[in-house]
Amino acid sequence: MYYVGVDLGTSAVKLLLMEGTGKIANIVSREYPLYFPNPGWSEQDPEDWWSAVKEGLKELIKDCDRSQVAGISFGGQMHGLVILDKDDNVIRPAILWNDGRTQEETDYLNNEIGKDRLSKYTANIAFTGFTAPKILWVKNKEPENFAKISKIMLPKDYIAYMLTGSFCTDVSDASGMLLFDVEHKCWSREMMEICGVSEAQLAKIYESYDVVGTLKPEVAAELGLSEQVKVAAGAGDNAAAAIGTGTVGDGMCNISLGTSGTIFISSRNFGVDKNNALHSFAHADGRYHLMGCMLSAASCNKWWMEEILQTTEFGKEQAAITDDRLGNNHVYFLPYLMGERSPHNDANARGTFIGMTMDSTRADLYQAVLEGVAFAIRDSFEVAKSLGVDIRSSKICGGGAKSPLWRKIFANVLNIRLDIIESEEGPGYGGAILAAVACGEYASVEEAAAKLVKVVDSVEPDPELAARYEERYRRFARIYPAVKELFPEIS
Repeated sequence: MYYVGVDLGTSAVKLLLMEGTGKIANIVSREYPLYFPNPGWSEQDPEDWWSAVKEGLKELIKDCDRSQVAGISFGGQMHGLVILDKDDNVIRPAILWNDGRTQEETDYLNNEIGKDRLSKYTANIAFTGFTAPKILWVKNKEPENFAKISKIMLPKDYIAYMLTGSFCTDVSDASGMLLFDVEHKCWSREMMEICGVSEAQLAKIYESYDVVGTLKPEVAAELGLSEQVKVAAGAGDNAAAAIGTGTVGDGMCNISLGTSGTIFISSRNFGVDKNNALHSFAHADGRYHLMGCMLSAASCNKWWMEEILQTTEFGKEQAAITDDRLGNNHVYFLPYLMGERSPHNDANARGTFIGMTMDSTRADLYQAVLEGVAFAIRDSFEVAKSLGVDIRSSKICGGGAKSPLWRKIFANVLNIRLDIIESEEGPGYGGAILAAVACGEYASVEEAAAKLVKVVDSVEPDPELAARYEERYRRFARIYPAVKELFPEIS
């Protein structure tokens, strides 16, 4: 049988066709516009998503036996606000995860409602990207649109609705709305009251691997598929990517070094750190996860190389950072080029070099950049450990993870084994796995991940080097608290 994973991203939808064995049979992408109607705003038309998904699906399955397509599921961009009226018309363009218009509403939630109450209701505090501040923005700035709202959806859930007619969401994506009681996996009545919405306007909640419906007859006919094709709820992009890397069960970890960086830690038990430094969300495997997000990860590497050194010879520059230098650098770098989210939640934080002397070299500074990103990920790692999460190893993926040097630095800064996996198709592969579980190909997400996700290489920490990095991390951890009061003055 075949299973389709739909990765609904910000710039394009990526569709993946997976055989039941886990083999990828085809991948298709379709782009759609992104609109910036005002500075800091970011919007898309949900109907553009739907058109791209339909055309992409037709291309994806054109050369396969369509009668063997059994299920479809999703990994989708999180936090976006999609609102429909009573006739199922899209009321206004979707307000996306990277839209920054809601600072006033975010401050209201964090400061007037209060972070303690928000954490009690939802296990999280407010960020401008979350959905609840967007709802308040529509309520405050577009009351005529707010009055029309019949259904409130997340981006991937709009596609599920168009495919099946099921008004649904999953626990992982709902966790990022600031309307969801993560611990009890239900809508928060207190947050609904604060935002002025009713439960009837919110979707029915499913686990990510639950079947939410089958294809509507007219959709099945247009796609050339059976009406019996099952659609599973799917997951937010980070949770779906975690499924695709096998980050399921208790204490499993994945580090992603993309433009931004994330550390994703799965857990059997619900937990919230006292400072809400990490996001506490439900996971697509039926349990929970903690996630730390740093805003500049591989982008620090790109900035240093292309903007400062003005070269793209990454390998040549890294070759100067020899093994004897690791753990011995006297230069430190705070990687906060765009402010920072986890664990500091400080928009004013800035990139900072400290410790330079007359004998500091080009290689010392580049090494400090690579180490600074690893130390910043460790900050979130330490928060998770403080909650009793026992992390013995981690997957590592993303563009930055292609560097053997950076992988070695990470393994020793964190003092854990790092595993490199065969496939890096992320949310799309995770979505296909969820579809396979929903259709009974596998008994559980954990079973599917164990059978389908293959480790092809590993990096083990060196005890002596890890000890040197332990000492250096303790110094790094003291730098931000010492300089943070300066950042508002210079940012």
